Amino acid sequence: MPPAKKRTRTYDPARIRAAVLAQFGNVREGVRALDDEQLARPTHLGDWNVRELVAHTAMAIEAVSTFLDRPAPPKQEVTLLDWPFATAVNAEAIADTSREAAADHPDPDAFLAATEERFTERLAEHPDTRLLLTGTGPMNLGDYLVTRTVELVVHTDDLNRSVPGLDIPYDRQALAACTRLLADALAVKAPGASTEVRIPPYAVVQCVEGPRHTRGTPPNVVESDPLTWIRLATGRLDWKAALDDARVSASGERADLGGLLPLMS
Repeated sequence: MPPAKKRTRTYDPARIRAAVLAQFGNVREGVRALDDEQLARPTHLGDWNVRELVAHTAMAIEAVSTFLDRPAPPKQEVTLLDWPFATAVNAEAIADTSREAAADHPDPDAFLAATEERFTERLAEHPDTRLLLTGTGPMNLGDYLVTRTVELVVHTDDLNRSVPGLDIPYDRQALAACTRLLADALAVKAPGASTEVRIPPYAVVQCVEGPRHTRGTPPNVVESDPLTWIRLATGRLDWKAALDDARVSASGERADLGGLLPLMS
């Protein structure tokens, strides 16, 4: 008997919309408190400073409004689980655009406020089935909004790491969607059922070719907290370093995910 086909995870559209708005609001509130010295600080993202990181975060949401203002493409070509693997090709152009946005908008709070206003207005006008010609190809609005939870959660973490004491909070739904999408992307990259990856309380996926586990304790188990997993999946944390620091646990001969990570970079 062939193995059962895994069902694609679905997301509640209303919750995703609320999560994106909530997390962007959290970022706005945190950025509002930053002074010029803090905005000029370096980040761990190459030569970006905090001001440019803020601009990039805004552009991740502004992209939704930009794409909604353009004609819809004739058909969808990119699915939600295609997206994590298709972002790297645009990295250089995105970095340049973010730097330009930072230079063009010296008041980050005003930039974020205007971005949020446009985003809210556009969302009210379009259903989740609306197709967008995104930088990674044609996909529907509902799926693209799930990808925005990844952008917002990842860059919230980047900001918190760059500015000690900033501590921008994470909306629970945004953190959950981000964690689940990146966990599902791992299962796509390494299909199979020999290894169970646990990211409590949000996700459990099976992956990696090998003997299929059916009951009892799995022979190969990887477990981490959500932020550690997100850093691993996006290349912000090395697998070996995470193991050495006991930030991730891995047991079993097929529990080494080092060769599969990062999923995004």
